[in-house]
Amino acid sequence: MASHPPPEPSSDSNKQGWGDQEEIHVSSGGVQAYTDDDADCESRRPLLLGTPAAAECYSVSAAVLPFLFPALGGLLYGYDIGATSGATISLKSSTFSGTSWYNLSSVQTGLVVSGSLYGALIGSVLAYTIADFLGRRKELVIASISYLIGALLTAAAPNFAIMVVGRFLYGIGIGLAMHAAPMYIAETAPSQIRGMLISLKEFFIVLGMLLGYVVGSLYVEVVSGWRYMYATSTPLCLVMGVGMCWLPSSPRWLLLCATQGKGNLPETKEIATRCLCRLRGQSSPDLVSEQVNLILEELSYIDQEKQASFSEIFQGKCLKAMIIGCGLVFFQQVTGQPSVLYYAATILQSAGFSGASDATRVSILLGLLKLIMTGVAVLVVDRLGRRPLLIGGVSGITVSLFLLSSYYTLLKDASYLAVIALLLYVGCYQLSFGPIGWLMISEVFPLRLRGRGLSVAVLVNFASNALVTFAFSPLEDLIGTGFLFCGFGVIAVASLVFIFWIVPETKGLTLEEIEASL
Repeated sequence: MASHPPPEPSSDSNKQGWGDQEEIHVSSGGVQAYTDDDADCESRRPLLLGTPAAAECYSVSAAVLPFLFPALGGLLYGYDIGATSGATISLKSSTFSGTSWYNLSSVQTGLVVSGSLYGALIGSVLAYTIADFLGRRKELVIASISYLIGALLTAAAPNFAIMVVGRFLYGIGIGLAMHAAPMYIAETAPSQIRGMLISLKEFFIVLGMLLGYVVGSLYVEVVSGWRYMYATSTPLCLVMGVGMCWLPSSPRWLLLCATQGKGNLPETKEIATRCLCRLRGQSSPDLVSEQVNLILEELSYIDQEKQASFSEIFQGKCLKAMIIGCGLVFFQQVTGQPSVLYYAATILQSAGFSGASDATRVSILLGLLKLIMTGVAVLVVDRLGRRPLLIGGVSGITVSLFLLSSYYTLLKDASYLAVIALLLYVGCYQLSFGPIGWLMISEVFPLRLRGRGLSVAVLVNFASNALVTFAFSPLEDLIGTGFLFCGFGVIAVASLVFIFWIVPETKGLTLEEIEASL
């Protein structure tokens, strides 16, 4: 299998968004960072100037499985979203529910729909505590077990209470998987294709949604069809768990543990080298040993010997990473993503689409669009970079939100305008916030604080989603749909300002180079 050498760093890869950093010069030898702290700058220049080309050689076939099994965690998350849309229709049907408790109240229906979201919030909190203790691989194994038990409990639930418990357990798996999967992929992927692989995880989330919509449409008119919808995910849970048991641990996490006194450093270095050999598909440890040395070199420049405290997450370069990561996932949700999709069926119905009366078919249509646009983002993210996709995509989101506002306030007869705005929103979201948000939070946090910092970012993501989901109806009643979408548009403008001035370009840089640059 052919190996792929790393590309030369591009001269525009770090023009914006590095906080108090004054400038970064890029040359053929690597990246050289100049910060306000001269002593710190001097300590980091050797690392940034000396990345050897051989260190990032890799085999494509060897990079597939370390991405695929963690990405199944994203697919299972998306599947739950898609399947639940059909499951609620089946569950509440007197004809097809197959239960005596089908007559659910609005609160009970809300618990079924959002139970996994509440569980994901719990999983995000748990991740803060267990992530660095267990490691990325074991956390994903636990996520797969939580997925499996939750799916089985939900599918076999004899009553409503057991079903809610199953939804919560499945949600805990979502929280753990959405925390550990991007982190494991980021720490094990070659820098040249890291952006593509983490963005491809978003592709798997959308693919899971589409799969859930399709399965829902197949079983929606089958007695107890909702049970089959949730049970369909169990084989994927097993594949994910077995696959993660087979994969090696993250070499970066192993080395971090060793520097903190949790293992013998020379022995751990040898294990990390073997793991990296597996991940890169190289036959000789010499081809990856230099990269292991670079990781250890970066660990030696900063105080890695002790466990990170909670306060450290909000200090120094981790504070910068926290602002970048949490800001992106916050804007990802509060620009109206859950609300716009909520209105999708209504908008398409108003335009006279024949299939719009069938909610599952409408969902499949939008799922296909999301899948296509996410695929485009996956193909270009490591060529164009993160910032161009964010700026271009969020600009499109802003335009679409103001168009929707105009439709609901001034142009109610122009249903075609609402359809165009809806499709523009979905497409631009999948080009920008959808994949790039998860990509950036997995890249910017320093290694010692990555597990805890990423758990806070994931918590912000799910909390923001819950905030928008549950605040939408009261706000709609208070100010009207048109003004609400206008408000989302104003927030989208603010997110553009944030991206332009705060968010850096990380294309082509190793995680150690990103950390040193912060």
